[in-house]
Amino acid sequence: MAAGTLYLIVGPSGAGKDTLIDGVRTALAESPDYVFARRVITRPAETGAEDHRPATDEEFQAFEAADGFMVSWRAHGLCYGLEKSLETDLAQGRHVIANVSRAVLADLIERFPSYCVVEITAAPEILAERLAHRGRESAADIAERLAREASKYPPGAKRIT
Repeated sequence: MAAGTLYLIVGPSGAGKDTLIDGVRTALAESPDYVFARRVITRPAETGAEDHRPATDEEFQAFEAADGFMVSWRAHGLCYGLEKSLETDLAQGRHVIANVSRAVLADLIERFPSYCVVEITAAPEILAERLAHRGRESAADIAERLAREASKYPPGAKRIT
């Protein structure tokens, strides 16, 4: 059986990644061939925010130390991870759709040759408006986030923008 494809959804906060993923999830709801990764994040669950598995810093570090993540990263003062069980889904031919940081692309592309990077973006003023509407960050934090240079993509990375 051929391995499934790992669809890596990337882009700045506020670009609409979760909205896109939710739309694809709805369209593929009847297909057992697609798995939508639920990230583990060191942030409490919030109504209207991304459906994730909340974890304390200690829980996250323990899970990471026990090799429970396929990949993990830190960004904006939080820890993020994708559970290792997704590797089994890929090995069994299921396609995995995951919202990840551009910072972990090289690692994932090297380990999972059947992949596609899907980049979602929006104009800076739209990103700023969406981030402000969320109410999770100060205006200074939003400005810093928007000023951050986007990570470069690994050489030869297959991507759709």
